[in-house]
Amino acid sequence: MSEFFGIVVRTIFAFILFMFIAHFLGKQTISRMTSHLFIAAVTFGSFTANLAFNIRNEAWQVATAMITFFLIALTMTILSLKSRKARKWLSGNPTVVIENGKILEENLRGHRFTIDSLNHALRQKGVFDFHEVQYAVLEPNGELSILKKPQYRFVTREDLSIFTSKGSRFPVELIMEQKILEKNLFENGLTTDWLLNELTKRGLNPSNVFYAVKGTNDQLYFDVYHDGLTSPIDKES
Repeated sequence: MSEFFGIVVRTIFAFILFMFIAHFLGKQTISRMTSHLFIAAVTFGSFTANLAFNIRNEAWQVATAMITFFLIALTMTILSLKSRKARKWLSGNPTVVIENGKILEENLRGHRFTIDSLNHALRQKGVFDFHEVQYAVLEPNGELSILKKPQYRFVTREDLSIFTSKGSRFPVELIMEQKILEKNLFENGLTTDWLLNELTKRGLNPSNVFYAVKGTNDQLYFDVYHDGLTSPIDKES
């Protein structure tokens, strides 16, 4: 039984330590997995598992190794922020793989990127014919960025000379799971009385509302707990 509780405590400690490390390494560790961050993530996963389950090793030993590796990864991240040369060495450079509808085979081979992988990445971007692409760039994190030829791009308001003087605003969450988000109201010059008045107009009160938001177009949207759907789609279907 003592061994069981020991594993529970070690697991909790490992989780907290990993969360602490992930927080200080920054969001790009998750969103932009460059070479050194990929190595760091895999290694930290191994450290965390050992800290949680490998009772043959003392917890402080694994934690020390984990913190040491964290300091190495953090140093590399700081270097990549401060030095362009270090950033190129640690993360690599973006590589053009399509130019004016022509596939650059040598660049693909240089990164061990097959034509199948290229087609797959293009389809994920909604491109099924590579000749539509003006430039395709393989980013350091393995993602493919594309710029279509002008004739294949979406038409914009600027293209149609349609302009609006009123810009879009960032959406403001007002209620989440019955709770009024007073901080959001205050930061956006809104009041609780105003929100309650808007709810009253719609025959609602906070206890009815699952989610409420003031959208980018300044319109109010309310999602209530009882939507009135007689046959909702099953989440398992």
